[in-house]
Amino acid sequence: MENLPVYHGPIGKEEGERRLGQDGRDGCYLVRNSDSVPGVYCLCVLSHGYVYTYRLHKDDAGSWAAETTPGVQKRYFRQIRNLIAAFQKPGQGIAMPLLYPVTAQRRAQTHTEAQTTSNGLSPTHSSPNSYLQQQPPPRAAKGQKNRNKKEVPQAFG
Repeated sequence: MENLPVYHGPIGKEEGERRLGQDGRDGCYLVRNSDSVPGVYCLCVLSHGYVYTYRLHKDDAGSWAAETTPGVQKRYFRQIRNLIAAFQKPGQGIAMPLLYPVTAQRRAQTHTEAQTTSNGLSPTHSSPNSYLQQQPPPRAAKGQKNRNKKEVPQAFG
């Protein structure tokens, strides 16, 4: 997992949501450790101002699967990269296709650039009016429940 560019490690739910909100594009995504289930990972994707979280787990045979919308057949993949590639296509049982990877390296660069601004503050400490933007709530896809989402503020691009 550590070799996966979109893997951010044990950053926690709130930090993952902040990083996706900072990117701000519908379809941006990352993978992080689950806060509540040891040994399980979370695939998080931003869609219309909300972060949708899907658990990723490895079965006893070593295959990866994601918990998607109820009614969508679970698919198994030998490698996590194959799972991500499959979810880059529409109609896979998640809020929207995975379009823009938020890599741990790119996030580190953004953090470094933010620290070198004239006032020395990171974006999370900037004025809410100049940094945050509220988005209208998304509509759930037909048959999809919005139980694994959280609205996040987005940065202006």
